[in-house]
Amino acid sequence: MSRKFSTIKDIARALNISVATVSRAMRDTYDVSKETRQRVLDMASQLNYRPNSNAQGLVKRSTHNIGVIIPAITNYYFSTVITGIQEVAQKNGFNIILFLTNDSPEQESELVNELSLSNLDGLLACVSSHTNSCMHFQEVIDEGLPVVFFDRVAGGPETSKVMQDDYNGAYIAVEYLIKQGYKNIAHITGPKNLLFTENRLKGYQDALTHHSMPLKDEMIVFSGFSQASGKDDTLRLFKNTTNSPDAIFAVNDRKAIGAILALKELNIAIGKEVGVIGFTNDPMCEIITPTLSTVAEPAYQIGQISCELLIKHIKKDNFPAEQVILSCELIERESSCKM
Repeated sequence: MSRKFSTIKDIARALNISVATVSRAMRDTYDVSKETRQRVLDMASQLNYRPNSNAQGLVKRSTHNIGVIIPAITNYYFSTVITGIQEVAQKNGFNIILFLTNDSPEQESELVNELSLSNLDGLLACVSSHTNSCMHFQEVIDEGLPVVFFDRVAGGPETSKVMQDDYNGAYIAVEYLIKQGYKNIAHITGPKNLLFTENRLKGYQDALTHHSMPLKDEMIVFSGFSQASGKDDTLRLFKNTTNSPDAIFAVNDRKAIGAILALKELNIAIGKEVGVIGFTNDPMCEIITPTLSTVAEPAYQIGQISCELLIKHIKKDNFPAEQVILSCELIERESSCKM
């Protein structure tokens, strides 16, 4: 009869500490005291703990493979991020393995739970729009797999994260619209549970408040990130003809382009009657008519820095988690010009 072995969850339960603490103690990281580490090791021996095959594979650090989880690959932003990741990975002798979630939290959770950890040295992840729990990521982190989040980051797990400055990007976009003479500015944004959605919303709200302009709940629409969502949000805003916006700040360029298409259907002059500004600086901004004002994100640099951080975590178990926030740049074009 085979002998039953315990898991790190059993050790955590016995000591009344978190699974993450047990995992860090096993790896002797900088943030776990010698006393806690010894308690963990003693309990591991007492409970007949043996690391699973995935964890053993992680210790070898010999695969030279990095996993990259993204919601989509067809838009400009993610393809640019991947280019930055690939450049750094290749220079350091790593291959990248791409995993697509199709922006589905269910697919994301299933994918992460089924990862063969022994085939990866680390993981880069951008969470899906509607992810409201990141326990699936926490579990692989607890098993010892280094994880770095980028762009849409998970709030819970204590690991490195790389983002653009969503708050200030939104602030300068809305302040720019105010200085152009727009007075009733709407915000068509993403799902409520995402950190960057909330940061861009906060930037929008603070810019209005700083310039003594009222905050109106009816001027904020939460939905998806697609062009179709942008169009639907804009049509919704203009159903109330007595309180229609004279400018729209969109959470990304796809939604801003959807807003432009909706305004054209409504025979509203873009810029002169209603200004529009996006966030990303997708190449489509210069193709659509009128050209789209936007806030440029440093997508390529986000890919590079995310991969650089992950490799540091791979090579050094006790490398402390970092949060990197990169600045954005305002790009003025025709869609926000009142003249």
